[in-house]
Amino acid sequence: MPSTTITLHRIANHDSLTIAPQATAVRGRICVPGDKSISHRALMLGAMATGETQIQGLLLGEDPRSTAACFRAMGAIISELNSDLVTVQGIGLGQLREPVDVLDAGNSGTTMRLMLGLLASQPRRFFTVTGDASLRSRPMSRVIHPLQQMGAQIWCRSGGYAPLAVQGQSLKPIHFRSPIASAQVKSCILLAGLLTEGQTTVTEPALSRDHSERMLRAFGAEVSVDPETCSATVTGMAPLHGQTVIVPGDISSAAFWLVAGAIVPDSELVIENVGVNPTRTGILEALTLMGADIQRQNEREVAGEPVADLRVRSSLLKACTISGDIIPRLIDEIPILAVAATVAQGTTVIRDAAELRVKESDRLAVMATQLNRMGANVTELPDGLEITGGTPLTGTEVDSHTDHRIAMSLAVAALIARGPTTIQRAEAAAISYPDFTATLQQACTTS
Repeated sequence: MPSTTITLHRIANHDSLTIAPQATAVRGRICVPGDKSISHRALMLGAMATGETQIQGLLLGEDPRSTAACFRAMGAIISELNSDLVTVQGIGLGQLREPVDVLDAGNSGTTMRLMLGLLASQPRRFFTVTGDASLRSRPMSRVIHPLQQMGAQIWCRSGGYAPLAVQGQSLKPIHFRSPIASAQVKSCILLAGLLTEGQTTVTEPALSRDHSERMLRAFGAEVSVDPETCSATVTGMAPLHGQTVIVPGDISSAAFWLVAGAIVPDSELVIENVGVNPTRTGILEALTLMGADIQRQNEREVAGEPVADLRVRSSLLKACTISGDIIPRLIDEIPILAVAATVAQGTTVIRDAAELRVKESDRLAVMATQLNRMGANVTELPDGLEITGGTPLTGTEVDSHTDHRIAMSLAVAALIARGPTTIQRAEAAAISYPDFTATLQQACTTS
């Protein structure tokens, strides 16, 4: 029987990952990296709190490293991100120092957007913020405009692009009715509200992930949530206190193994210690709707977040329509869902996902192009994808476009392709999953 060969090459600072010829199964028990969203928030709130914050299980990827570097530059003492335990000596609410250099958010949109809320509300301090070429091409207007309604002074390139300059101000509270369900927008405004007298409220058209609300409350902020109106409110000026934060495994990283286990024949995987916050479990609902055999085991709560082990077995998938209120709860998982749809019987339609056009890449366009290169039948829609399953994939050369979720999604697609697939710029996976290639090698088996 054929076995899977995984080869990594580095040329001129870029990795190409070749997967050949076909996985006979993926099996075993896998631990995924810490949740990226929670990791960012733990570092930021730890820096804004008084006392020490201890973070266990922090994602040791490039994006959290960017967050840590920015807050070190503003006075927080953060240990090196090289072990399971990271400590943060906070400097207190409103005490961020004016940095002597430009703050670099790297490739991390979460770092830039959430941090803007904190920078804008630091009176009498001036900040400049930039990022890599990809981040500088992603619009920041969605957070700049509501912050300006609060009185923030922010300058940007035409169209709302970084680099950004921020003159900190005493802001005024607002009730912002967001046109999109976005945890980054909501979190930015709530963080600005921490240093704003009165109540700052964000209302969304649908519930987005609520890690900020949970963690703000744990650090001592006054936060209330109204699920019926999809609203969250923070009352300003409550001091934050250092905490012990345990970061669960990232369900967005687990999604790659859930799909691999579902679509590669004769497979069975258990992904341990995965965060199953209800605002993040759209991927489980969508795969179950498609007929995937997924079970939750050992359900428990860790530091205020629900956690479970997820077992997945290979199964025959069927097409479905994914749209509406579920989209904010699986927005990051749509690239790997597109891979699942290539083997599902019938035509899967994904709508209401135009948000993906302003991620690390235009994920709708890139996934349509790359999967079609492998022989899939994918039609790009203005706000989604239409994928007719059942056409066998063929190995070829594809490109991640330096997008971590694209790189890993294409690697899973390669497991069911005929012949070798080479993924260019595969190093992008390290943004959220530094050990992805090693874990892929571990999971592939000929048994």
